[in-house]
Amino acid sequence: MALLVEADGKNRLLQDVLTRPGNETCADCGNPEPDWASLTLGVFICQACSLLHRSIPHISQVKSVQDTWDASQVELVAAVGNSAARAKYEQKVPAFYYRPTHTDCKLLREQWIRAKYERNEFEFIEKQEPYSAGYREGFLWKRGRDNGQFLSRKFILSEREGALKYFNKQDARDPKAVMKIETLNATFQPAKIGNPCGLQITYLKDNSTRNIFVYHSDAKEMVDWFNAIRAARFHYLQVAFPGASDEELVPKLTRNFMKEGFMEKTGPKHTEGFKKRWFTMDDRRLMYFKDPLDAYALGEVFIGSKENSYTVLSGLPPSTQGYHWNHGITIVTPDRKFLFACETEAEQRDWIAAFQRVINRPMRPQEYAVEAHFKHKP
Repeated sequence: MALLVEADGKNRLLQDVLTRPGNETCADCGNPEPDWASLTLGVFICQACSLLHRSIPHISQVKSVQDTWDASQVELVAAVGNSAARAKYEQKVPAFYYRPTHTDCKLLREQWIRAKYERNEFEFIEKQEPYSAGYREGFLWKRGRDNGQFLSRKFILSEREGALKYFNKQDARDPKAVMKIETLNATFQPAKIGNPCGLQITYLKDNSTRNIFVYHSDAKEMVDWFNAIRAARFHYLQVAFPGASDEELVPKLTRNFMKEGFMEKTGPKHTEGFKKRWFTMDDRRLMYFKDPLDAYALGEVFIGSKENSYTVLSGLPPSTQGYHWNHGITIVTPDRKFLFACETEAEQRDWIAAFQRVINRPMRPQEYAVEAHFKHKP
């Protein structure tokens, strides 16, 4: 028998189920107030995740909570719910495995959903071999540093050697680059790279950041590489910090950039003209590039804490010369002032907020060593 439906289209019993602990956020990405459900899996999900569930119709059939439900459908989600589903489908998620949120790219969210419900990777540990083995070898399309072409390159990730390497030729004995796991980072950049599976890998070379841009046509393959890098970082950090808990180590595995975008900058004497540059805020490193896909930064600026005399100010000094965008930012460091200009007030506000978050955070002991070795480039 169909249940009575209220005038606003919401089913009273369904609303009761929605308010149960665990059901108040999306089962897959944590978005608050999910307004869809999977009738076959018995979980509540947000609209964005419901679109990804539609790509696995043999596993998941979705329905809006605003629609009319019959008694059997309500009974199903009441019998399961998000908490019980997580206990089943996420019972053996490795600590290093990246759990995407609603702000992450589509690729990460879709592969998380497929890993849980379609491939059952977190119910059977043997299915985690592609990213948990400590060794991974394969081919990725890598952007050339000089010509911008993507070419197939062999990559090897080895925890034992503590490095990710790539080779220009399949039969080459010596790698083109050796990236130490110690300084390795990876972040998905689909829009920037122009590919839904685009991954930006960074590492430190002579205390300067080096960028590598890669992708793979297979979405699972690319996410497996990402989580393999996280696994290698996790095991490296477990050795480096033997007393640290998983909760302390996991945030250090990989990081998204705090902010990226175009600004204008002038040189150290503040008399040169302002030049448009692409800026990347990576933790305490502010890097600037001629092009967003450049391998090396033209320069890097270390952003310390307020306790160490770093401040960010809105606007530029009155003596500033030359044409520039209207919305200025001044970063004061112990050595000098850095002058930037944003095209819009909104961008200026966002950049100042990003700088302020870093400056408000006390420096860790290892960051003093970075500051000491840092070379401000013009």
